[in-house]
Amino acid sequence: MTEVLRQEKKYLIDIEQYYHLSRRFGNLLTEDEHSSGDGYEVRSLYFDGIDDNDFEEKINGVELRKKIRLRNYGAGSRSAKLEMKQKQGMMQKKRSLTLDKEQSRRLIRGDFSALLEFDSGFAGECFGLMNMQCYRPKAVVSYTRKVFTANENEIRITFDHHIRGSESNFDIFSGDFVGNTIFDPFLVVMEVKFNGFLLSYIKDIINEVNASELAVSKYCLGRTIGKEFIYL
Repeated sequence: MTEVLRQEKKYLIDIEQYYHLSRRFGNLLTEDEHSSGDGYEVRSLYFDGIDDNDFEEKINGVELRKKIRLRNYGAGSRSAKLEMKQKQGMMQKKRSLTLDKEQSRRLIRGDFSALLEFDSGFAGECFGLMNMQCYRPKAVVSYTRKVFTANENEIRITFDHHIRGSESNFDIFSGDFVGNTIFDPFLVVMEVKFNGFLLSYIKDIINEVNASELAVSKYCLGRTIGKEFIYL
């Protein structure tokens, strides 16, 4: 199990700003080794309880809230990470556990007993929570991500674009995954993640962008059809 605690800030930018910032950060930061071109595919399967409590807490802006997802990097992935993200004021706490493909597919089918195969308190916590609150797969969100990093304060800047979703096909390992466009393809979600404080030269670049910090929830976007609206 891995755990990180950091601040995360999200901005909505257009495609022109994305290419401009990619060039700027490309000259200053380290590009993720898997992030050539416009980036790599990320697929996230979100789980929620029978009453959609995690969704409702996000929509209502509850200060302390969580979401649970299973994430991989497309059809060629041999494993996936079960992640729980918890909002704690300005901070985001993320804990994750790596599952192999067979264990992951058991979770997708609603068989959470795969988590009992781990000697981990986090796995046990997820098993109890997901069973007691009748968690089930709710939506898959797929997108292309480009990443830049800096070792100082574990800074990570991501650009997510071409965001698609499905509320019916939950197999994140499928080579036939087809999602619906759930976000304007000419807009990009920029996330800035860091510990402690953001370095001034990075902050100066971000301040040049004509964009305000806002909450963009990919999970809520993924429920667009089922919930009949988009939440930003």
